[in-house]
Amino acid sequence: MKTYIYQQNNWPNFTWDNKFLVPLLGLVRNLQGKMIGKMESLGFDLRSEAVLETLTLDVLKSTEIEGQILNPEQVRSSIAKRLGLEISGLINSDREVDGVVDMMVDATQNFEKELTIDRLFDWHSALFPTGKSGMHKIIVGNWRDDSTGPMQVVSGAMGKEKVHYKAPDATKIKKEMEFFINWFNSEEKLDPVIKVGLAHLWFVTIHPFEDGNGRIARAIADMLLARSDEISQRFYSMSAQIRLERNGYYDILEKTQKGTLDVTEWLEWFLNCLKNALHASEQILARVLYKHQFWNKYATLVLNDRQVLLLNKLLDGFDGKLTSSKWAKIAKCSTDTALRDIQNLMNKQILQKNTAGGRSTNYDLIDKYEKKI
Repeated sequence: MKTYIYQQNNWPNFTWDNKFLVPLLGLVRNLQGKMIGKMESLGFDLRSEAVLETLTLDVLKSTEIEGQILNPEQVRSSIAKRLGLEISGLINSDREVDGVVDMMVDATQNFEKELTIDRLFDWHSALFPTGKSGMHKIIVGNWRDDSTGPMQVVSGAMGKEKVHYKAPDATKIKKEMEFFINWFNSEEKLDPVIKVGLAHLWFVTIHPFEDGNGRIARAIADMLLARSDEISQRFYSMSAQIRLERNGYYDILEKTQKGTLDVTEWLEWFLNCLKNALHASEQILARVLYKHQFWNKYATLVLNDRQVLLLNKLLDGFDGKLTSSKWAKIAKCSTDTALRDIQNLMNKQILQKNTAGGRSTNYDLIDKYEKKI
């Protein structure tokens, strides 16, 4: 019985209804062009800030899809260092953070380079620097071997598991991946955005690694999106949008992997997700411009590096509430010094005390960025 798409006789010769997809594809391509045009009209510093915001979001959400929560400040610092951006308040980052950042930066900044088996193995090794996924030792930097059983996507409690998908047998991976990589690197008369959708589906269907397939599939998608935009700078995050639409993503993926080689529905979902990601990128641009305008307005009123550091953290989206004790810890100063810094900014109408008093006293920007819905 042919349960999965890769068991079809003509696998992997995908088909789709091009006439049905053309209007949606045209809209997406138009939005891509407009977004690139907007960003290229900005100065170098603003573009760099937008790229930093986008890649940080991309890394955070790509790992979050897999249930892994990374430290946003570590991710931001790791990306800034690798892009050679000079920003204040950089901190040290863990190996796990650096690994996923290295993969994403390589995929997007070196998008013109060929995809190779060694490159994929390097990405996989970067994702699992300890050779473990959680507490479990896994095969790193090589294809899975199914020594612990077939590769399956499963949900539900132990004893009540539901198998959503079973990947091709490990003995077929080498041949499958050679075919995929040859196709990926080939020059063909295929719209580059359609190629993104096909590559993502194809890679996660092969599921060549013991773990990390989703993150690598999204890196591959970002690499092809950079090719379609013809620039290494990223201004929108497909991973962030997939995270928002995660339930729909898993539903259409399962339906497609259990269907025929006509992948029109998958491509329709993928293009709509990309369209939504492009619309969402307007928020990134708005936030970057707001930060730029904030410093144009207040730069001459801020007295010291501690104040610059903490104000930037608020502008970038401070996690939790900013108290005087947190200020002191982050700025590496005494609580008294922190209070003086805060009071100075309150006197200048930059900071305000939130309504709750006592031990819960915390502070926020008066001129605060408000996300537009």
